[in-house]
Amino acid sequence: MSNPVEEFNAYRSKMNGKLLVDNNKIIKRIFNLDTNAYSEGALDVKTKELLGLVASAVLRCDDCIKYHLQSNYNCGATKEEVMESLSIATLVGGTIVIPHLRRAYEFWEQLELQEG
Repeated sequence: MSNPVEEFNAYRSKMNGKLLVDNNKIIKRIFNLDTNAYSEGALDVKTKELLGLVASAVLRCDDCIKYHLQSNYNCGATKEEVMESLSIATLVGGTIVIPHLRRAYEFWEQLELQEG
């Protein structure tokens, strides 16, 4: 049986590598900015990742949602914290976010299964 978490990570890693190998200065700077934006600052990393999750859901970016779900999971966010954040995203984004909410819930379950 396929593992959606491993498939997502493998594809993301492969394609990020291809993008970065082209040595485009703007793309490299955007990647660097993204990495640094989520590091510890006035807000802790978990809070920043929850904010990233909300923004990703409102923008309806499934890859971004998966990335931030995994980052939140690795930061120790609880299912309750993630679902409360996603509920705010659904409120702000409207019912069009619901399909992404379903996929987010399913991906979170896969993250939990992976540990078990």
